[in-house]
Amino acid sequence: MADQWSRLGLDLHLGLGSSRGLRAGLEHALREAVRDGRLAPGTPLPSSRVLAQDLRVARGTVTQAYDQLVAEGWLTSRPRSGVRVADRPCVPSAPVPPSPPTTLPPVRGADLRSGLPDLSGFPRREWLAATRQVMQTAPNTAFGYGDPAGSAELREAIASYLGRSRGVVTTPDRVFVCAGYTHALRLICQALRVLGASSIAFEDPAEPAYCALAAELGLAVTRPPVDGDGLVVAGLSDEAAVAVTPAHQYPLGVTLSPDRRTRLLAWAERTGAFVVEDDYDGEFRYDRQPVGALQGLAPDRVVYAGTTSKTVAPGLRIAWIAVPADLVAPLRESTRWDEAYVNVIDQLVLARLMRTGELDRHLRRCRTRYRHRRDRLGDTIATRLPAGRLSGIAAGLHAVLQLPGGDISETLLLRHLSERGVAVDGISYFYARPSEAPLGLIIGYATPPEHAYGQALDTLVEALREHSWPIG
Repeated sequence: MADQWSRLGLDLHLGLGSSRGLRAGLEHALREAVRDGRLAPGTPLPSSRVLAQDLRVARGTVTQAYDQLVAEGWLTSRPRSGVRVADRPCVPSAPVPPSPPTTLPPVRGADLRSGLPDLSGFPRREWLAATRQVMQTAPNTAFGYGDPAGSAELREAIASYLGRSRGVVTTPDRVFVCAGYTHALRLICQALRVLGASSIAFEDPAEPAYCALAAELGLAVTRPPVDGDGLVVAGLSDEAAVAVTPAHQYPLGVTLSPDRRTRLLAWAERTGAFVVEDDYDGEFRYDRQPVGALQGLAPDRVVYAGTTSKTVAPGLRIAWIAVPADLVAPLRESTRWDEAYVNVIDQLVLARLMRTGELDRHLRRCRTRYRHRRDRLGDTIATRLPAGRLSGIAAGLHAVLQLPGGDISETLLLRHLSERGVAVDGISYFYARPSEAPLGLIIGYATPPEHAYGQALDTLVEALREHSWPIG
């Protein structure tokens, strides 16, 4: 018999097959649906009358099948409750593969990892109001298949916002909306390959996952070093592009000096290479004047990349790139078969927040809150861990806690902290040669919710001050 459907508020797909009798086939189909999890414990089943009618079988056939499965323990039957799927013993699930390096699964205890804003600060009221306005005013055509580069409204808003707030020189037709920075980097690498590029450089230190992504897409990866002035431009040679974090180097937190900026752009102009500017937290600065985007100095050589991951929330999966004219066509080609589009409603909502100034007001609130946290971290380290030194604190959402080396192993130190409920990143993870990295921890002071921040700092300090680690 062909597959049939029954309906009692929900659809129940049962493949009765043809090799068994009706009753045996129904029993087998229900048993398999429970076993493979398609019918979860407690799920109500249709009455024998309804199921018999939908499957076009005798009601007695369904009743007998139900009775048999109740007797076997697959189903339960109670007066006024009908027939339901019985509770089953928990079966160990298959091992879950480890999360990619760029994800941050929740942890218990003091979560001071870098990479997240305070998610409790998400502008719910403003986002909801903008969503209502968008749903009331958006034309029906907005919900069709849109431009893979992003909605026109958001690209116009981004071009205006970046020009006003970050000094970016661009136009909407050169803006591409992406599903996060990793997606943006993938599109850039694919576009470089379309142009015939074979290599790209990443700072050392940098996020290893980005280097791995570029290598997987067929680009040879080099790692020029970073010092106190930012990227060492002399470490570049004939790469087709270099990815940098000039406003607040990740993870060291240094700013690319004016001299290095000049040298980097001169190298790009001389070699015809592109500079990929990852402005991941350029909106957050505390003790200095805003550092304008590198892109504003050379719009034809710099790809500017920004994201809502730090300013609003990473769960939105919204990023953007403003690209030179020479990359528009290759990027269009890269997005031709790409399906990682951003939800159009979220695009329109963000565009409205940018146009109305609500995003700016949200960022001002965040800057004030994060600066207070940064200051509290500095005071705590200065008074309770005088041997430690904070760096990279003029901007951003994280700081580097440099520790005296001695005989302390970073691996053992991180294990020690983890056992005491402290989640932080070690700096060696970001170096091409981890064994040559200095001893240090990256403290994400934006990550904990406000009510948990003080306790998180106390837990960190007490764990570091224990006598096994002579750094207090």
